[in-house]
Amino acid sequence: MANLPGAKISLRHSRRGYRRAFTIIEVALASSIMAMGIATSITVLQRGFAMIDTARNVTTGGQIMVSQMEQIRMLDWATVSSYYTAPGPTTATLTIDSVFSGNSSVGNRFAMTRSVSSPSTNMLQITLTLAWTAYDGRTLSRTMTIYYARYGIHDYVYNGS
Repeated sequence: MANLPGAKISLRHSRRGYRRAFTIIEVALASSIMAMGIATSITVLQRGFAMIDTARNVTTGGQIMVSQMEQIRMLDWATVSSYYTAPGPTTATLTIDSVFSGNSSVGNRFAMTRSVSSPSTNMLQITLTLAWTAYDGRTLSRTMTIYYARYGIHDYVYNGS
């Protein structure tokens, strides 16, 4: 039978039909490694977006507080001293300027409070606190403090009045 042409063909055919392939274990291992890589990259993207949101809000919050501080700085002593009622610090909730609150990304996410105390008779300590909720639900805040002197900061420091 070895001389039959059909036998040789079937023998050759069986040798050619045998090919090396991946086993189910190798495929499962490769799939699990790929799934871990994709899951890790999704987590990294989420944390990256959270950091970008935080950085954007910190910058916007700083601009809001500097704007409010500059508005206070331009006021006279009588107006600024009316913010303080002794004893202890006086706290008030402020309205954020429409330049900022008109922006859809700012909207009503930010809340600002002003705390005023008097370390001496001719000086006020004004602290602004801005709080907001990040898109992932965390509550964040920033604080800025200035001193407002009755006769101007330089006159107060140099003359000691």
